[in-house]
Amino acid sequence: PFIIIKIVCTVMAAKPGRSAKPGRLLAIIGDEDTCTGFLLGGVGEVNAKRQKNFFVVRKDTTLGEIEDAFKHFLARNDIAIVMINQHIADEIRHLIDKHTESIPAVLEVPSKDQPYDPAKDSILKRAKGMFSAEDFR
Repeated sequence: PFIIIKIVCTVMAAKPGRSAKPGRLLAIIGDEDTCTGFLLGGVGEVNAKRQKNFFVVRKDTTLGEIEDAFKHFLARNDIAIVMINQHIADEIRHLIDKHTESIPAVLEVPSKDQPYDPAKDSILKRAKGMFSAEDFR
C-alpha cells in the first residue's frame, strides 16, 4: 500500500532567516522502509558539504546518534520540516518537546510496523491547546 502525505506549512512567526522559503528541504529520521520510500519519491539530497537530509535508524543505532541527527537537522538553515517516525520520536521525546520554533516543523508519522497514536504527538497536543471548541462553531 502507498501512503500519500500532503504537507502544508504556514509560518506565522519565525526567526529572521528561518522562514519557509522555496527550496527548503524535508529531512527524514526513520526506519529503513520509511527512508527508502521517501528517497524513492525524490526527497533525498546531499548538499555541497556532503550532508544528507535523511537518517536511517536501524536496530543497532544508538540513542545518542538519533539525538545528534535530530539536533543537526534543527540547526540546518536549509531544512523546513523534520519528519520522524513516531516510535523513534518517542525515544527522543525530551528533545522534541523542547523544540518550540515553527521552522523547522517537526512532523511525526507512522511506520509500516507501528501505527500512529495522536495521543503521543507533542506537536498535535500543542496545536489542540491553541484552540477551543468554540473556535470551530
